[in-house]
Amino acid sequence: MTAAPRTARGERTRAKIIDSAMEAFATYGFHDASIVKITEGAGVALGTFYLYFPGKQELFAEVVVDLNRQLRQAMTEGAAGATDRIDAERRGFRAYFDFLATHPEVYPIIREAWFVAPDALRVHYERIHAGYAEALGSAAATGEIAPLNPDVTAWALMGIGEMLGMRYQAWPAQPRRTGDAAPQPSPIPGEVFDACVTLITHLLNPTAHPVEKGPAS
Repeated sequence: MTAAPRTARGERTRAKIIDSAMEAFATYGFHDASIVKITEGAGVALGTFYLYFPGKQELFAEVVVDLNRQLRQAMTEGAAGATDRIDAERRGFRAYFDFLATHPEVYPIIREAWFVAPDALRVHYERIHAGYAEALGSAAATGEIAPLNPDVTAWALMGIGEMLGMRYQAWPAQPRRTGDAAPQPSPIPGEVFDACVTLITHLLNPTAHPVEKGPAS
């Protein structure tokens, strides 16, 4: 369990450690990102680290949680003002891809979390899924989108975003070596984003999934 700061200064120090850890984990990987590297990057003493984190394992889990918080906030803000659910999807996916373009640490850390912090990884996906499935279920209930299973649909749409982001934004042109800086993702190509939105629009279109009527009595 990590220690919660008691002062605003403590919150800033803890945030600096997490920010430094994100960069170190993305660049060196969990095992080679030493606490010394992390504290040097944060500009804090080694002893200060242990005021907030029991060890590197717990810090890594906190990094995953913080990335999740930032990502969900960006998507929520991006979807604000949407005129309908399809528009919310378009805005939300745009915000997701824009977040990837400015946060090269996302894929290296989330992928490594499968081995280093699987519980935190599951929380990461489940927190995104919970609000997503609820929104899709509400839209389906009013006929705004197709009456698809909201849980399955949310997981499927999350998969579309993650795989497109990895393929078209996160993969470097050349294989990375340990210690190389995480590659800076490029913006999602326009034609890829348009194809993504078209796919989602067809999937959620209520007229493409007519509700079957029972036999007349």
